[in-house]
Amino acid sequence: MSPWPHPDDRETAGAWLSPNGVCRWTVWSPFAKQVALILAPGTPEEKAISLQRGLNHYWSIELEGIQNGDRYLLKIDNTEPRPDPASKWQPEGVHGPSAVWDTERLEQGLLEATRPAEKWAGIPRSELVIYELHIGTFTPLGTFAAAIERLDDLVELGITAVEIMPVSQFPGSRNWGYDGTYWYAVQNSYGGPDGLQQFVAECHSRGLAVILDVVYNHLGPEGNYLSCFGPYFSRKYNTPWGSAVNFDDAHCDGVRDLVLNNVRYWIRKFQIDGLRLDAIHAMYDNNVRHILGAIRDVAHEEELSVQREIHIISESALNDPRVLDSVEHYGFSHDAQWCDDFHHSVHRLLTGEAEGHYEDYNDPPVNLAKVLQENYVLDGGYSPYRKRRHGRSAVNFPGDQFIISTQTHDQVGNRARGERLLELTGWPQARLAASLMLLAPNLPMLFMGEEYGEQRRFPFFCDFGDPQLQEAVRNGRRREFAEFGWDPQEIPDPCDPLTFESAILSWSWPEGSPNAAIRRLYSDLIAFRRSWSALKNYRYRSTRLFMAPPQSPLLIMDRWSPDHQDQRIRVIANLGGTLANLPTETLNHGTVLWRSEADCYTGLQTSEPRENRLQPWEVIVVSDMSPTSNAAIP
Repeated sequence: MSPWPHPDDRETAGAWLSPNGVCRWTVWSPFAKQVALILAPGTPEEKAISLQRGLNHYWSIELEGIQNGDRYLLKIDNTEPRPDPASKWQPEGVHGPSAVWDTERLEQGLLEATRPAEKWAGIPRSELVIYELHIGTFTPLGTFAAAIERLDDLVELGITAVEIMPVSQFPGSRNWGYDGTYWYAVQNSYGGPDGLQQFVAECHSRGLAVILDVVYNHLGPEGNYLSCFGPYFSRKYNTPWGSAVNFDDAHCDGVRDLVLNNVRYWIRKFQIDGLRLDAIHAMYDNNVRHILGAIRDVAHEEELSVQREIHIISESALNDPRVLDSVEHYGFSHDAQWCDDFHHSVHRLLTGEAEGHYEDYNDPPVNLAKVLQENYVLDGGYSPYRKRRHGRSAVNFPGDQFIISTQTHDQVGNRARGERLLELTGWPQARLAASLMLLAPNLPMLFMGEEYGEQRRFPFFCDFGDPQLQEAVRNGRRREFAEFGWDPQEIPDPCDPLTFESAILSWSWPEGSPNAAIRRLYSDLIAFRRSWSALKNYRYRSTRLFMAPPQSPLLIMDRWSPDHQDQRIRVIANLGGTLANLPTETLNHGTVLWRSEADCYTGLQTSEPRENRLQPWEVIVVSDMSPTSNAAIP
C-alpha cells in the first residue's frame, strides 16, 4: 500500500510528505547533469544529497524522518541553490528556502470539523453571486484568519461565492498577487497554506464557494528562479510581462505538467471550488490540445472524483466564445468568462470617459442594450481602439456563462488614482449600475466594498525589494497612464506603504446613511434573484431602447421563464440625468414592484410625485407577478 494519500502525489513535482515521515522530492530539470537537495540550508546541520535521474527529465529522492516545516533548497549542477519551483511553502519569502508542508495535516482534521453536516457539494453555476476580494486589504490585519471574521457579512448580503485575488507567494507583504513566483506556495504574510485551508473550510461551513484567481500566463519579476531549472519560458511569443510561459516549445511537457498538477492541487488539497484564470489571451499554445482545454479536462476529472461543482472561469480580452464552446466544437469548454463589455458600457455611460479601451463604446445606451441581449458588444465589428475588427458573436450562449461587474480590481486599480465608481459619479448612478448588474441575465460579481459604497480607493501597490525594480515600476505606471491623459504627479507611489494602507476597507455603513441604504439595495436585489423565476433563467430575455427625445433614453428589458409564464418581469432603466415618462406599453404591463430610488435606498425622504415617470438614473421593475418567497419589496 502506498504511504501517500493520493498515489500520484509521489509522481508530481515538489516535496510530498507521507503520514509516516517519508518525504519524496521531485523536480523537473531537462538540462541538468546533477541535482542536489540541500537540507537545513544555512545551519550547522546543512547537508547535500544527490537526486536520482528518472524518466522524462524528472529527478527525485525519498528520505525518512522529515517533518512539517523542514527547510530545503535545490541545486542544479554548480549553480546557486534555489527554492523549489513547486514549493508549497515559502515561510521566509520568495528568496528564502522552501519548506516541507504536510498537505494532509489540516485537510482531514480541520476541514472535517468545519464542514456542514451534509457533504459540501459546491454551488451550481447558475446560483453564483461572486464577491471579489483581496486578502491583504479586506481587513486591517490582512490575513486569512482576519478575513474569516467578515464572512458572515457576506452571507447576510446574499453572496454565494468569494473570488480571492491571487495568493501564490509574491515578493514582500504588499501586492495585488499578480507578481507571484511560486504557483503552489501560499503567501506567507497572509497565513500560508494552513491559513488558506482554514479559510476555505470556514467558507464552506457557511455555504460559500471559493474561487481562486490563478496566474498561469506569467510570473513576477522578483524571486522568479524557474529558468535556473529548465526552459519554463519561451521566446516564441512576447507578452506584457516578457517571454511567454512555455506551453508549446521544445521541452514544454514538464511546464504543462506543473500547471495541470497545480489545478489538481488546489482542488484536492484546499477544496477550492473554482479557478479564475488570469489573462488567458497571453497563454500561447499550438498543441493539438491547448493548455486551456487541458486545464478544463483536469478540472472535470477532479470534479468527478471529489463529487462537487468545480468552475473554470477565464479572463479573456478576445471576445471569443471558443473559450466557452464544447470540445466537439473545438472549444476549451470553460464554464464562464469575465465580460468587460458590460462594465465598459456602464462606465462610459456614467462617467463620459472615452479614452483608451472606452473609445470602443461610443454609444453607451445602444451598447448596453446589445450586451444584455447578445453577451458581447464587440462581436466582429470594427474596434476604433484596436484599429481593426475584433471579437465573434456569442449570441447563442446562455447569459450565466458571462460574469459581469461594475467594478473589479482591474477597472478600479488600473486607474491612475484607483478611484471607485461612486467617487466618479454619485449615489443615483451607483444605484443604477448595481441594479443593472443584479437584474441582468448574467452572473454578477461585486468588488469588495462596493455593496456599501466604500469610498476608499484601491490603487496599485507592491513591495519589491530591489530599488531598481521599484523605480522601473514607478516609471512604467507613469508611461501607462499617459494614454489616458492623467497627470503623472497624481499617481500614488505603488511602493509606498501608505498607498497600500489607503486601500484597506473601512467596513462602515452607519444606520441611516447612504452606505447602509445602498447595502440594502444590493441585499434586496440578490434576494430577488433567488426568489423570482424570471431572474433564474439566463436565456429568455428581450432588451431594447425606448427613445423619446428630449428625455433620456429608457432601456427596457423583459425576462421570463418558459416554465413560469405568469412570472414575467420588465426592467426599465432611465439612462440619463432627467425625468423620463414611462411609455404607454409599460403602463399596461403591470404594477411597479420595485424602484432603485425608493426612500429606503436613497436614505432620503422625498415628496416628489413618481407615478408614470422615472427619476434620473432610476431603475424600476414592473410585473403582474408576485415573488415566490418572502423577499422584501419596498
